[in-house]
Amino acid sequence: MTGYDLVIRGERILAAAGSGAWEVGVRGGVIAAVVPFGTGLTGARSIDLAPDEVLIPGLVDTHVHVNEPGRTEWEGFATATRAAAAGGVTTLIDMPLNSIPATVSVEALEVKRAAAAGQVFVDVGFWGGAVPGNTAGLRPLHNAGVFGFKCFLVHSGVDEFPHLEPEEMEKDLTEIASFDSLLIVHAEDPQVIAGAPQSSGSRYDGFLASRPPAAENRAVARVIDAARRSGGRAHILHLSSAEALPLIAAAKQEGIQVTAETCPHYLTLVAEEVPDGATAFKCCPPIRDAANREQLWQGLSDGTIDFIVSDHSPSTPGLKDLEHGDFSVAWGGVSSLQLGLPVIWTEARRRGVPLERLVEWMSRRPADLAGLERKGRLAAGADADFVVFAPGDSFVVDPVRLLHRNPVTPYAGKELTGVVRRTFLRGAEVPGGEVSGGAVSAGRAVSGSAAPAGRLLRRG
Repeated sequence: MTGYDLVIRGERILAAAGSGAWEVGVRGGVIAAVVPFGTGLTGARSIDLAPDEVLIPGLVDTHVHVNEPGRTEWEGFATATRAAAAGGVTTLIDMPLNSIPATVSVEALEVKRAAAAGQVFVDVGFWGGAVPGNTAGLRPLHNAGVFGFKCFLVHSGVDEFPHLEPEEMEKDLTEIASFDSLLIVHAEDPQVIAGAPQSSGSRYDGFLASRPPAAENRAVARVIDAARRSGGRAHILHLSSAEALPLIAAAKQEGIQVTAETCPHYLTLVAEEVPDGATAFKCCPPIRDAANREQLWQGLSDGTIDFIVSDHSPSTPGLKDLEHGDFSVAWGGVSSLQLGLPVIWTEARRRGVPLERLVEWMSRRPADLAGLERKGRLAAGADADFVVFAPGDSFVVDPVRLLHRNPVTPYAGKELTGVVRRTFLRGAEVPGGEVSGGAVSAGRAVSGSAAPAGRLLRRG
């Protein structure tokens, strides 16, 4: 019980064996022991949690748009991963767009890895892309280590990543099933959207009407049908329409391999409170009404929705059209990578949802989707990725103090509960990982070791 690199003791540690008083011993970046408090583990470094602190596993965010290379002015690996660490995220998987080139070939994947190398503060993996005419390129990308493949059923917002028609989506899902990978789908139907009222100007209700729930519902049904026929694994991204929940629940009951996620903005924001012209709130699919939000929480509670991830999709302030507030031209995406944990905890606490459920939704289950067996759990044999969290502290969001490249957020001025005090990656403290009162610290030196660097992950 000696010779650990780091020992953390606390009265409240959310271990895989249960929440309680534990001592955690770390050796070589891996959790080597989780034993009852008072056992007396010793190591080169020792941390005793304060009475108001909880140790939780590092969060796993499988839906992040880093945008580098090609659109690094929107976001980049250095800024995104620093923001992630400050928000308690220790592992993220980067989407195959909106970088240039998009990650639709092995060559493009290597470009992405080269861009990330040496500037990531947390561990980073990559999704591949499924685009028209790319079926033969999916297996090579899988062999090169991507965690699965993303496709759109509607225009993606960038021309270099075109959407799939339903027939090609099913063809690709059949191919992906042949090597037991995963298809993740932006599920909106372009025909329904084409028949809806077109958005124009600053009124949020006009934008909301332009992306009706029926667009999601029809697309989700098509994904389920394709998964049924192909036997492949399909995952519904950023579910916004609660009307699709019965479809997903029935598919799971039938044994179809389908999962679903939702995002902090759909669980905390409501259409009735979005000011006209406030394009920081624009995302696709959109933030819907309060009744819809309640049903999404119910879908999480009963397991129809599997987990929560950010869909961090930033852009420059100019592309958000903040000056004019025109929803028809503003980029659709919410920046929340650094804020997801306190945003969700603030709402969950109000609802009486325990922190343990939140950690399950934001850490273990996303890790399980990606097959990251050593992530998302605080147990012997797992990577020593964890967060010192103060669930009773609060702060007011000041956009200019966030670590995202661009200070645009719909949470500006909101008081949130829950502060990330320290973040550890494989047992080493990530510098600059503390958020307090809305401000980000300059970081602390890590005693006895160099500051950690994230690593680039490959499937398997």
